[in-house]
Amino acid sequence: MKILTFESLPSTHLFLSEKIKTGELKAPILVVAHQQNSGIGSRGNVWSAVKEGLYFSFAITEGELPNDLAIESVSIYFGYLFKEVLAELGSQVFLKWPNDLYLGEKKIGGILCTKISQNILVGIGLNLVVEDSAFGALDISVSKEQILFLFIEKIKIYTWKQIFSKYKLEFSRNFYYNFHYQGEQISLKDAKLLEDGSILLKGRRIYSLR
Repeated sequence: MKILTFESLPSTHLFLSEKIKTGELKAPILVVAHQQNSGIGSRGNVWSAVKEGLYFSFAITEGELPNDLAIESVSIYFGYLFKEVLAELGSQVFLKWPNDLYLGEKKIGGILCTKISQNILVGIGLNLVVEDSAFGALDISVSKEQILFLFIEKIKIYTWKQIFSKYKLEFSRNFYYNFHYQGEQISLKDAKLLEDGSILLKGRRIYSLR
């Protein structure tokens, strides 16, 4: 995978999205920035500035996804792969359905997925060092390069079934949290995780790709 590194970008995800749309860049490719001042999260939220973070986005073609992965659950698949990298390095982080990285009650990162034509774009942001205690940060000391290297190595070696079998064992941790859906903040307390990564909640089947 080709890697482009920038000292600063407003948003790695928006940068890569535009370049993919115009054909200036083609998958597979990864863009990483040392600084990012207008990163976009789920629901269009702008990431709050932190002292130090890891910000990157990558694009692969839809054909490069595992054959058994429903496109609606790509954020869970790549989010869990990223969480596994951090866990293997000693972190206690977990993936809150469908695309947030949490330590205890604090969000420390997130995953944003976008489909552009036959390309799947995945953006990941992770707080490494924060000055405001209202924000969470990674609980281990590790280089950005090491995290990226280990994550890239994992991208194509698992099936959805392998990832799902692990994630469902941890899913009960979600019961203490809420998530946003169609303008509502909904409790995950009674959510049931289904085989394709969607959840069943109050008679509604909800997918992670919005």
